[in-house]
Amino acid sequence: MNLSTKILIGLALGIIAGLQLGAEGTAFAKTYIGPLGTIFMNMIKMVIVPLVFSSLVIGCTALGDIKKVGRIGVKTVALYLLTTAFAIVIGLAFGTMFQPGAGMSMAGVNAKVAAKAAPPLMKVITDIFPTNPLEAMVKANMLQIIVFSLFVGCGITAVGEKADYFKHAIDGLAEVCYKIVGFIMTLAPLGVFGLITPVVAANGPAVLLPLLKVILAVYLACLVHAVVVYGSLVKIAGFSLSEFVKGVAPASLMAFSSCSSGGTLPLTMTCARKLGVSKEISSFVLPLGATINMDGTAAYQGVCALFIAQVYGIELTGAQYFTIIVTGTLASIGTAGVPGAGFIMLTMILTALGLPLEASALIAGIDRILDMPRTSVNVTGDVCVSLLVDKTETK
Repeated sequence: MNLSTKILIGLALGIIAGLQLGAEGTAFAKTYIGPLGTIFMNMIKMVIVPLVFSSLVIGCTALGDIKKVGRIGVKTVALYLLTTAFAIVIGLAFGTMFQPGAGMSMAGVNAKVAAKAAPPLMKVITDIFPTNPLEAMVKANMLQIIVFSLFVGCGITAVGEKADYFKHAIDGLAEVCYKIVGFIMTLAPLGVFGLITPVVAANGPAVLLPLLKVILAVYLACLVHAVVVYGSLVKIAGFSLSEFVKGVAPASLMAFSSCSSGGTLPLTMTCARKLGVSKEISSFVLPLGATINMDGTAAYQGVCALFIAQVYGIELTGAQYFTIIVTGTLASIGTAGVPGAGFIMLTMILTALGLPLEASALIAGIDRILDMPRTSVNVTGDVCVSLLVDKTETK
């Protein structure tokens, strides 16, 4: 039985237990079942900072010699980040349109959670750059950690051979973090059970209905992103949307069923080459995309971040929307190759916004359903960008 199935079972058992306990059993649920969820979330928080720092640094250094990679690397990364930013904006638009968490009362929680005072936009941009990176790590300031990691990664690449020892040490830290995340995610079914049971016991069946809106919003956001954004890019590359869809369909469908960009990579490369992408371009762009391109996941982040803010009755400001876009875009590199990357990205965005992480248990329970469209969109985006880069290089 795979992890996603176990998480779904944990969610189902938590819902059943919460409904059985009811309002009278809320105290029991919070005292004896809730700690399972608290321990799980504490472990997730424990690994976020070292994971983001190490994986993002290694993601930068994986590009190799900046001069050698040259314009192909710059164009590829820029296109991936640009499409990811568009995907988050589309996700936020659908989250605003559907309002999945509006009117959903979390008993005893709303009173404890208040929105942070919104700083001016320019202050948000200024505060992205840390004066003390260690302080940023201690306080889990995600935006500052991401910026510092990018500088370290670029610095290692620029120094070259002399920084190999430092690079290998950070690479080792990244691998250790991946393993720790793997260990933690094996406990996700228990964690989800512990998080959802007190919520359902306190709130009753009304807490379940908004999840249908979340699923619908994520699926529509992924579809619109694929049609509008990718449709526009493939036209620039000289392909019609129908021609592109027909060519990429095998990889997209495999990604939809397997929920693995890496596992689909060989088929993705075959589809790209059949569409006319050169071996040199596909060999560079597609493996990189399988690592850092997370457009579908980004759309999911936009919907889920708004859902959780709405659940807690928090009205997000323009600066906080900007934070979601920047954090989600750069975090797509920072969580590359991590098991449960979508869930980790969501916790990063919630941490950056100062939102409670507990409501993410609701999302974790339906994560498998949401993972299928977002992985399919990720793979489709990889092929789309490879077509565009190949077209510009041919010119």
